[in-house]
Amino acid sequence: MPKIWVDADACPTVIKEILFRAAERTETELTLVANQYVRVPPSQYIRAVQVTSGFDVADNEIVQRCAEGDLIITADIPLASEVIDKGATALNPRGEKYSKANIRARLNMRDFMETLRSSGVHTGGPPPLGQQERKAFADQLDRWLVQRRKT
Repeated sequence: MPKIWVDADACPTVIKEILFRAAERTETELTLVANQYVRVPPSQYIRAVQVTSGFDVADNEIVQRCAEGDLIITADIPLASEVIDKGATALNPRGEKYSKANIRARLNMRDFMETLRSSGVHTGGPPPLGQQERKAFADQLDRWLVQRRKT
């Protein structure tokens, strides 16, 4: 059965709570991967994996463990690209589904913004997670869960 993997170090609490409810409701295995302790509710479907600190250690763990058909929750565009290459689905906590069709453009924009920041341009960060993004995330998650049941 397909599983859900979460890049949990930067995943907003409200998104984790949506995932916890969905995992219980649909009896879907949910694993949060982080390089710090992550509290999860007691459940036979939900668990946390703590990895050592270091650059991309949690990302690498997710890439190693995920399989085709799994869902990965991440705002990390390079991680999304890697799991898409493995046949998994990648979903941003703001509800944006990454795909083979849009991931290259996202990587290019990320690299461009990184170049601007490294040259001293203040680019600001994303706006706070709002109700619209939470709803978009929940809707995309529900679509994946319904599709999972059909296969």
